[in-house]
This record gives sequence, C-alpha cells and structure tokens, in this order.
Amino acid sequence: MHIDLAGRTALVTGSTQGIGAAIATGLARAGARVAVNGRTAAGVQRAAATLRSEVPGADVGEVDADVTTDEGAARALGLLPTVDILVNNLGVFGPNPALEISDDEWRRYFEVNVLAGVRLTRAHLPAMMERGWGRVQFIGSDSAVVIPSEMIHYGVTKTALLGVSRGFAKAAAGTGVTVNSVLAGPTHTGGVEDFVAELVGDSLPWDEAQREFMRLHRPQSLLQRLIEPEEIANMVTYLASPLASATTGAAVRVDGGYVDAIIP
Repeated sequence: MHIDLAGRTALVTGSTQGIGAAIATGLARAGARVAVNGRTAAGVQRAAATLRSEVPGADVGEVDADVTTDEGAARALGLLPTVDILVNNLGVFGPNPALEISDDEWRRYFEVNVLAGVRLTRAHLPAMMERGWGRVQFIGSDSAVVIPSEMIHYGVTKTALLGVSRGFAKAAAGTGVTVNSVLAGPTHTGGVEDFVAELVGDSLPWDEAQREFMRLHRPQSLLQRLIEPEEIANMVTYLASPLASATTGAAVRVDGGYVDAIIP
C-alpha cells in the first residue's frame, strides 16, 4: 500500500512534541508539505528543524500561533491560508479529582480541546469543499468512551469531539472532503510519562512503572502496553490519503483494544 501526499499541504496543531510531532513526521514522509504548530516561535523552530533532519528534503512550514484564541487562529490562517489536511491534535490533560475541577478549569479544557479545532475547521472546511478535496481529523481518545475517573473533564471534552467530527462530516457530505476522529489509546509521550509518575510514583524504573500503570489504571487494554506515537501517526497518515476516501464521519480506534466493544 503506497500513500502519496505529494502536492498536499497539512497543518498539525500542537505538533512540537508527542503525538503531534509524530503525525507531522508521518505526513512529511508521505510527501506532504507539513506546517508545524505551537505557541512559541522558538518551540516551532526547534520542532521544524528536528522534522527536517528526520525527513531529509521535507517541505516544512512553521505556524507559531496559539490556536486556542480567536487572535491565534487568525494568525495561523494568515500564515497558512490554504490547507488540504487539517489535523486538530492540540489538547491538554491531567488528573484532577472530579469534585475539585473548577469552572475555570472546565472552560480551559473546552477552549483547548474542543473550540480550537472547531475554529480551524470552520476556517478551512469551506475552501476544501470548494476544491472538492480535503481531510479534517480530530485526535480523540479512548477517554471519550471510557471516561477516566481521575480526569472526567478531559474525557468529556474528547466525547464532545466525536459529535463535532460527525457534525462537520455531515456539513461536508458529498463534497469529496472527509472528516473523522481518531481515538488514540494510552500513548507513550513525555507528558504521559509525567502522568504515570503522578499515579504510580517516580521511584520505579520506566518499564515497571508503565506495566504498573496499565495494570492498575488501564487494565482493559488488550495491547497491555502504551502505544507509541508513530502508531497513531500511521492511522492519521492513512486517513489523510486518497486511500481513505470512503471513510468519513467515523471514530477510528487506535486504542490497543482498550475500549471493550466489537464495533467502532
């Protein structure tokens, strides 16, 4: 199976590290021009330089903009007005007891995890529809379906993304543009390493800490290990390609079998 994204321009939000950086790399390897996004110019420049070194000859753009604000989204649109592939990856997470989550924290999670993607999709989807081709993806989570007790605010925002994705897919019906969400399972990133340390302590070697985290907090996983970011990127790259032309309005799972269901 050959995936060729030559001639396509992709924007991956929150792509200076973790899953977003892996997605940017995967799309670049498939031939797309990829714009790296983050809040600071320095962080974006570092990530772009890393991507260029990992994918020699890659066409890498830089979009330093805080897309969680109206002003930042407008700046992103000004820096990169035409996008064929939009990957709404930006998100925040962290444990917090359910009864201690403040209204301000709820609002922050919705601004970052939901509205940032809504703004950019609203900005780019009409032009994609006019051109008759485009790909929009929302990076979701197994937590959308299996709400984690230690961070219900995160889970609820990821649940919202499923409705957002399905709704925009209906708006783009029949135009050649697909809109999907990707349900990522527990994934090995720097942020997750910190999260694991919070829940199981930081005295264990990483391999033991990972196994203890999966045993105690994610026992439903059939993979029984954390997913690597590149494994998420593989699915995103496929969904961004012409090969996935008949997949739209879907919630596609890359969760290691974490969600206990026989249908997506």
